[in-house]
Amino acid sequence: MTPSLTALLCLGLRVGLRTHVQAGTLPKPTIWAEPGSVIPWGSSMTICCQGTLGAREFRLDKEGSSAPRDRQPPLEPRDKGKFSIPHMTPPDAGRYHCYYLSPTGWSERSDPLALVVTGVHSKPTLSALPSPVVTSGGNVTLHCGSRQGLDKFILTKEREPKSSCTLDAQRRPYGQTQALHPVGPMTPSHRWTFRCHGFNRDTPHVWSAPSDPLELLVRGVSGKPSLLTPQGPVVASGQSLTLQGHSDVGYDRFALTQEGGQALPQRPGRQPQAGLSQADFPLGPVTSTHGGRYRCYGGHNLSSEWSAPSDPLDVLVAGWFPDTPSLSVQPGPVVASGENVTLLCQSGSTKETFLLSKEGSARPPLRLRSKYRDGHFQAEFSMSPVTSAHNGTYRCYSSLSSYPYLLSQASAPLELVVSASHPEDYTVENLIRMGVAGLILLGLGILLFQAPHGHGGTQDAARS
Repeated sequence: MTPSLTALLCLGLRVGLRTHVQAGTLPKPTIWAEPGSVIPWGSSMTICCQGTLGAREFRLDKEGSSAPRDRQPPLEPRDKGKFSIPHMTPPDAGRYHCYYLSPTGWSERSDPLALVVTGVHSKPTLSALPSPVVTSGGNVTLHCGSRQGLDKFILTKEREPKSSCTLDAQRRPYGQTQALHPVGPMTPSHRWTFRCHGFNRDTPHVWSAPSDPLELLVRGVSGKPSLLTPQGPVVASGQSLTLQGHSDVGYDRFALTQEGGQALPQRPGRQPQAGLSQADFPLGPVTSTHGGRYRCYGGHNLSSEWSAPSDPLDVLVAGWFPDTPSLSVQPGPVVASGENVTLLCQSGSTKETFLLSKEGSARPPLRLRSKYRDGHFQAEFSMSPVTSAHNGTYRCYSSLSSYPYLLSQASAPLELVVSASHPEDYTVENLIRMGVAGLILLGLGILLFQAPHGHGGTQDAARS
């Protein structure tokens, strides 16, 4: 265990039997819980008490209660008693002791067993800052957060050796609380998965539901994969979203992370052809929480190390703000190649940023700070000079700097057509002129075609 984790207290499920027996006393019994001492609300569990052979009765006490909690006869070979709780509830949580009656009298009380009920409060969030993917030798800070104002957190490491620690919460605005805990330095041999629970200090055995698991990943230097989304970087609220990891390295698995958020489920890699690998990450219907910056990593089954990260992919969620900006173009939607074009995005609502996206493009939208002019917030996107590559359908969105990944409704689409010649060449007058010139050229072509044939016919007549 690394130095930063030595402060974690091991969360044992069994309190050991003390074999030292003082003169005239019976040894303490051993007490433990099955399937464990941390039980979800409504689940069944059993408290076990192990004494010496020949015990006549086992008793269970709960701290704070004057009467024994339960009495049970011993089970064969008469050295153990069991106390069942068919449906765990908050009143069942607390510290328990057991003791037993032998032919020579009552034993000492066992050491305490702390019985915890979970699921009484909503689950907290657990994330890693700055990311759940850490370079070898690096450190990371774990962040537990609650919207219910819980003032204590339990952070638990799930894989062996299991351990846990208690963290004091810090108050945040709007009744929220949080706790931070540093972990590291990380090495490729560490495959750590954490969860956190929250509780109030006056009810230390009544916990929230567990957070989603957070696995810390150690990245290496092998070839970075690429990350893309078939839907494009701007998705509508409620739309289905899938991110895809690709690599020309034959990775067996891929991991996806969201900056400032939790690590998302890993996916097995598949190989569409030799030497290539890919994985899909379906994220379901889009909500505001899907907006953010993502990276993916590749890994091999025989190694705990992950690849270098992919380039970041920003996912922007449109339709979060109710306003709909307008989009116009100067000098017009049909321009000649080489001209200067300006797309103007405007909104009557206070917005700090405007974004311009091109339909079908995988590139991130252009961003500009807004300017207030003539009663509107606006931004001018200049394209100088335009080429055929600028052909396409454009939309613009507005946003706030405090929510950079959440956008307004999309503007009406604007199609930009970039022609090879100047649009004035296609006026009616010019078309007529080109038509007349074409008829003249056609007539000359006919005369030139007939002239050789006519001359040849005269010569044939002369010969005859």
